[in-house]
Amino acid sequence: MNFGKKDDEDSGLFSHIDKSTVLQEARAFNETPINPRKCRTILTKILFLLYQSETFQTKEATETFFSITKLFQSQDIVYLVIKELSTIAEDVIMVTSSLSKDMNSKSDQVKANAIRALCKITESSMLQGIERLLKQAIVDKNAAISSAALVSSLHLFAGNRDVVKRWSNEVQEAVNSKGAITQYHALGLLYQIRQNDRMAVIKLIQSYSRSQLRSPLAYCMLIRFIAKIMDEDESSRRPLFETLEGWLRHRSDMVVYEAARAICNLRNVTSQELFPAVSALQLMLVNHKPTLRFAAIRTLNKLAMTHPAAVAPCNLDMENLITDPNRSIATFAITTLLKTGNEVSVDRLMKQISGFMSEISDEFKIIVVEAIRSLCLKFPTKQSLMINFLSNVLRDEGGFEYKRAIVEAIFDIIHHIPESKEYALSHLCEFIEDCEFTKLSVRILHLLGVEGPKTSSPSKYIRYIYNRIILENATVKAAAVTAMARFAEGTFSWAALEVNLVNYLANDASQVKPFDISSTPTVSRAEEEAEALRKKEALHEPQISQPAGTAAGTQGGNAAPAAGGDSRSGYRQVMERIPKLAVLGSLIKSSKIIELTESETDEFLLENVSVECKVKQSEDETAAMLVEDFTIQLPQLVYDVPGSVYVVYKRPNGITPSACFSNILRFTLKEIDPSTGEPGEDGIEDDYPLEDLDVSIGDYVVPSYVADFKKAWEDLGEDNEQVETYSLTAVASVKAAVAQVLDVLGMDPSDGSDRVKDKATVHTLYVSGSFLGQVPALARARMAFEAGSGVTMELAVRSAHEGVALLLVNAIV
Repeated sequence: MNFGKKDDEDSGLFSHIDKSTVLQEARAFNETPINPRKCRTILTKILFLLYQSETFQTKEATETFFSITKLFQSQDIVYLVIKELSTIAEDVIMVTSSLSKDMNSKSDQVKANAIRALCKITESSMLQGIERLLKQAIVDKNAAISSAALVSSLHLFAGNRDVVKRWSNEVQEAVNSKGAITQYHALGLLYQIRQNDRMAVIKLIQSYSRSQLRSPLAYCMLIRFIAKIMDEDESSRRPLFETLEGWLRHRSDMVVYEAARAICNLRNVTSQELFPAVSALQLMLVNHKPTLRFAAIRTLNKLAMTHPAAVAPCNLDMENLITDPNRSIATFAITTLLKTGNEVSVDRLMKQISGFMSEISDEFKIIVVEAIRSLCLKFPTKQSLMINFLSNVLRDEGGFEYKRAIVEAIFDIIHHIPESKEYALSHLCEFIEDCEFTKLSVRILHLLGVEGPKTSSPSKYIRYIYNRIILENATVKAAAVTAMARFAEGTFSWAALEVNLVNYLANDASQVKPFDISSTPTVSRAEEEAEALRKKEALHEPQISQPAGTAAGTQGGNAAPAAGGDSRSGYRQVMERIPKLAVLGSLIKSSKIIELTESETDEFLLENVSVECKVKQSEDETAAMLVEDFTIQLPQLVYDVPGSVYVVYKRPNGITPSACFSNILRFTLKEIDPSTGEPGEDGIEDDYPLEDLDVSIGDYVVPSYVADFKKAWEDLGEDNEQVETYSLTAVASVKAAVAQVLDVLGMDPSDGSDRVKDKATVHTLYVSGSFLGQVPALARARMAFEAGSGVTMELAVRSAHEGVALLLVNAIV
């Protein structure tokens, strides 16, 4: 039998009650004699309505409140209802005398309840009147009364610090009591009293870490205090770490786990420090208690994001948990193994994942998908296996968030692993054939429009897009039409089209006869690639757009980037073939191509081509320190064939200035004989001013992928954080501001934060990179748009080096 559905339809006694009916029933409080059983039921209904966020008017609450005060003699749940209604009703202070009387009751239960209710309704000005009673209750031998007084004091502390601080002696006495729960509450209150005094807190920790506390909860609280102190004060880290390590051998599993978790969450924790904590968690993986296994595997899962090598020794125990009857434990086990495993174990793990995906909830499925995405980016050679798995689960049943996570994972794989593009796009095309979520269909169609025309065979995607135009709703149709239009871009021969247009405009008949575009020949992608290859083979020496590495430089001519998705690897190959450039060292960053001349030029032959670069005066004083090292000339530059000129500058003492270069192209100009195609013997030495070339801070930053931005942000800490606020008045939207920040900083967006809605008014951008490929840096830009004043942005940068954070935060102009 399935009781779940019945429970959902009928939540029991209070499933259909309403406020007006309950208030009518509350008249029973005025009856004589009182029916305790009936009144308890009505009080419970009132509590149910309050906890369901039912709104009580002030008058209703006041009348009910004073009706309830007549039930003090029943000594049941009256106090709980008084506490809840005291924030709504008026004149609640009138019950103070009754509650004060109950605080002296012989019944421990009544006394504890009265303390809680009285502290709830007592104003700050009247607190001194019950101070003596509360101090007596704190040191009471009964744990229930003492805990009630301590918890009430914690609530009072926020608005009455000076009064509660006077109770330190009583609270300290309560810490030494025999009641376990009393120790826990007393320790929490004592910390609140001393939290602004660093030395007092350290003394508190040292005092009670050596004593034998009865409460495991108190030890757990001490561990959290220690973790906070270690995070804030590096000087006290070593002795406090030894205390934490000692508690890894405590008799209580709760304390052992809390100590291990605290060590794993430490900032800049080393492998040596992690070893005892991981060993303790490894023992919990084979414990018979499911709660311990779950807690241990979840902590190891989080740790594996930043320290996979430290978790790797637990792989054998985690593999045994894949078959755990608790599917939550099995999910965390498999995702942790994905983060710690090597390339050899990927195939085996993927087979094991497929077996239980249908048995877990969407929430845990999303965790698995995120782990697979990270694994694919870690081992790009396994991308076909990962994409195949993601496409299979994409066709299974699931909610929007689950399907969105899968699609986003495939998008990230396409973005970071270009060779996976066509295979991934084909699977996405199959998915939109039967996609029930409009938003996902639109996103996939947009990606097809952007990436589809760049593939080797764009025509195979057109059928899927055309089907969406015919079969889908208006929103998807619009996205499909836009994507289809992008496939039409670049199909005509632009040279032939230009000639036809010029002839058409020169013809007198153009005023009455429309232009016939069908006469323009089309060019296939294969023909475009063949032409590009012909130009590349005609080049006499390797090409590069802008030399980088250990030197700053510029170039003249129409150079093209190296083929393939990773332009940096292409440029690296070019530099290795040129001896003078090869000795500069490893390539760090290749910036985007900048056109220094117009693309339209006349048909001449240029010889002895060089570029004269000079650093302009700049606000950055270090720019003047750049020293020109050498220039590699281009012996001959033929019309319509790209060539490269290299100008290399040194950066003395490793400076990283923002600089502007003025550029002059110097050459010998020779005309080409149209009959023979050969250049003439005589040439004219000439020069041609080029556009200025700017080198900004972003050109020194290498974009880098971060799997968990929040974790990486917390690990870097606030020590080297720099924050600045900018008013971008010239920016028309948040979307434009995001594009500008990405362009200036030269970093890689994380968590899909570069995707912004067109009419968004607030947005947070997360980016990551490494300065000169060595110093990690993260940035968070919070933006708010207001019509008329542009975008206001708070930029926060964290780095392992304070100087890097300062450079990046000041990069926005």
